[in-house]
Amino acid sequence: MKLPDDLTLIGSIDKHHADSNEIPRAHLGASILGHDCDRYLWLQFRWAVIEQFPGRVRRLFRRGHNEEATIVADLRAVGVDVRATGDSQARINFGFHIGGSVDGIIEKGLPESPHKRHIAEFKTHSKKSFDDLEKHGVEKSKPMHWAQMQLYMLGTKIDRAVYIAICKDDDRMYVERVKHDQKASEALLERGKRITLADRMPEPLSADPSWYKCKFCPAHDQCFGSKLTKQVNCRTCVHSTARKDGTWFCERWEDAIPADSTVQHTGCESHVLHPDLVPWPIAGQSSGWEGSYLIDGKPTRNGEADAFTFSSHEIIANPSACASGDENIVKMRETFGARIVPSPDEGEPF
Repeated sequence: MKLPDDLTLIGSIDKHHADSNEIPRAHLGASILGHDCDRYLWLQFRWAVIEQFPGRVRRLFRRGHNEEATIVADLRAVGVDVRATGDSQARINFGFHIGGSVDGIIEKGLPESPHKRHIAEFKTHSKKSFDDLEKHGVEKSKPMHWAQMQLYMLGTKIDRAVYIAICKDDDRMYVERVKHDQKASEALLERGKRITLADRMPEPLSADPSWYKCKFCPAHDQCFGSKLTKQVNCRTCVHSTARKDGTWFCERWEDAIPADSTVQHTGCESHVLHPDLVPWPIAGQSSGWEGSYLIDGKPTRNGEADAFTFSSHEIIANPSACASGDENIVKMRETFGARIVPSPDEGEPF
């Protein structure tokens, strides 16, 4: 008898990894700041779009991470003095919610330049990606990786980087030394500051939902589909503000939001969906710390839930039910504290 996929060994392992999705990083990472869409970066930083990866992809990430130790061992075996690797990585904080971790720092011993310090960046590639890298070089083939190294060189004041790539299909290696481009790295940092401190969502890279860069983007639904975030946390709340000193402030409670990303990811019951993360217009003047959106043509209150106000979780689960004004829903909310939740069986709201 053939077992269902989720009961096989492979299915069980992949489910384990898929269920291990971590809370997103608190800062805007140097590793993605080279992405060419401001809106995507803003949505990522605001935790409005959190990509969920299948187990197989999670295992691929693990393979890439584990390869770093192998590369470091090979470097040391041939006399390269490489430090700040693994759990001792050098962490760079640019302020303004921007930072990253360097794979390693080579103090000396690189045969191509024995006495020069280098930022070290380690990557793994599929055969197709690796062939393109060999043909075009890192700046053209992997501009995000190139931008990442530029920021790390800016942050460490080390003016050379070395990019070491491994082909996962046949174990070929590619090595390229990269010079620091001061102007480019400063422009990247300024772009990051502009995005992290922006209260409103930037324009998208393209207005064409079928364009390949948009079509396969994790934020496609946010830009061209439902236009409704599925995430309720401090950063998707209209009351929160990212500050220049790298902290977050809550206007609702007139206090700093704890830096702990777990706390920020949970949010509070007073959450109000940011107006750029919903498809509806604002419905007149909000009341107190509530918001009001025109859902299905009806003003619908969003905030701390009661008989007539719906939490952000409820609105995301079923906006039409929240807007319906159904007397039975109101009565159940008044009498029993009932709430609208997604269906546990079908994954659809009711």
